[in-house]
Amino acid sequence: MGRFVAAALALSSALGCSSKDDSGEPPFDPGPGSSDSTVVLTEDFSSRQVFPQTNWWNLDISSAPVDGNSPAFIDWISGRTPQDPTATRRMHPDFGPPPYGIPYVGVSGAQLRLNVTFTPYGDESDAGAPGQPAGYPIPIAARTLPDYIEGGITGGGSSGDRHLILIDRDHWLLFETWATRWNSNAARWEAGSGAVFDLSANDRRQDGWTSADAAGLAIFPGLVRHDEVAANGPIPHAFRVTMRATNGYVWPASHAAGSTNGAPPMGTRLRLKSSVDLNGYAPDVQKIFEAMKTYGLIVADNGTDMYVTGTMDPAWDNDVLNPAFHGLTADDFEVVELGWGDPR
Repeated sequence: MGRFVAAALALSSALGCSSKDDSGEPPFDPGPGSSDSTVVLTEDFSSRQVFPQTNWWNLDISSAPVDGNSPAFIDWISGRTPQDPTATRRMHPDFGPPPYGIPYVGVSGAQLRLNVTFTPYGDESDAGAPGQPAGYPIPIAARTLPDYIEGGITGGGSSGDRHLILIDRDHWLLFETWATRWNSNAARWEAGSGAVFDLSANDRRQDGWTSADAAGLAIFPGLVRHDEVAANGPIPHAFRVTMRATNGYVWPASHAAGSTNGAPPMGTRLRLKSSVDLNGYAPDVQKIFEAMKTYGLIVADNGTDMYVTGTMDPAWDNDVLNPAFHGLTADDFEVVELGWGDPR
């Protein structure tokens, strides 16, 4: 699932940012106070604040008004037509143990920064973090071991969304790419697009720009993560969700990837209705669903209706997740007023 097959195929043609061989890149100096230099797949970041509490991912929407078109949007998501007026769309966990879900990698500030060649969205991609040397801190393991890139294929492979998510724990920076692959013939990393986010700030992509996600949003803060499920306390943020098509965008999204009549725009927020009874679900599942009541779901990409994105983590049990998520339908949700919370 993702934005466009044609865009992915374009990776083998037009070039965006320049690229260098691994051996030609100097290491990035992390400065004083840097911690270890280890690479940690699915690192536990549950004790750290991902974006400020005022960020769109972290907004409490439990009391936000319902959008006037909410019933129509829910009907569209459910696939209802005059010929099939009772169609139902069940929710699905788009994550689990490998190869399901999106992995993420914690690295130190000293991790080697490697340039990435971006196509077809090179002009909307970040060459690196502002004020720092160009490049992304991609560890060697991403091209030598499986499960470091979405899809589970060593080096990314040639199909699928292939998101690569890297967190510089020392500078608290997030690096994300889409349609990522290691081109062994050219000895370089290539991706469809890439974005860098300061996890301590509320910087938003400029209007019209994508990110590693079609909506222009960061991916990592919207993942259902096992470290947060296992930690004490509630999950304090919204989750990323996909729809089969979208129609423009609203805040907090910055980029459109479709104009399908009747479809919700990128950036639409869905909220699990407060009336939905969560008794009977496993405690871990209740914790996830409670976050959907408080923070909701944000439409961030085209894919399959009501697919909620989470991490690729061997700790997940799909025998628990699948029946629990399938117990909820689009009718258990309502659409929050479009653009609610926009400070502009």
